[in-house]
Amino acid sequence: MTSSDVNQYLREITGRNVTAKDFRTWQGTVLAAMALQEFQEFDTKAALKKNVRAAIEHVAARLGNTPTICRKCYVHPEVLTAHAEGQLLLQVKEEVESELRDNLSDLRPEEAAVLTFLEARLKRTLNDKLQDSVALLVGGKAQSSGKTKKAK
Repeated sequence: MTSSDVNQYLREITGRNVTAKDFRTWQGTVLAAMALQEFQEFDTKAALKKNVRAAIEHVAARLGNTPTICRKCYVHPEVLTAHAEGQLLLQVKEEVESELRDNLSDLRPEEAAVLTFLEARLKRTLNDKLQDSVALLVGGKAQSSGKTKKAK
């Protein structure tokens, strides 16, 4: 059995053009979001980098990849951006609580939270993203983030 056989099977049973990599990417993204929310607040760029590096190393170990490949191919960049803006913890926590209350899907609560989070992040307008980027460049953090974070 080859990866092509697995991917063909996945396409047949889902009726969609999905591959095993899609599942690995989803798992890597959820693992990264959960790992990053475990960190305490950070207040420097060095502490931010330390948080992200530790989370990516954790995910890479779980997926059996190098940290570089893991970050590049298996973690959605919006998870890292939200962590840098100080928004990840609050958004994921709210989504987990909502999912636990609603129980509307077959996803695990943390998966539903990350999916809802990514959908909301991707719906943001270009203007919102530009304002956040300018705020990060000018003041060191996004205006919408509310607070900075410290590393463990």
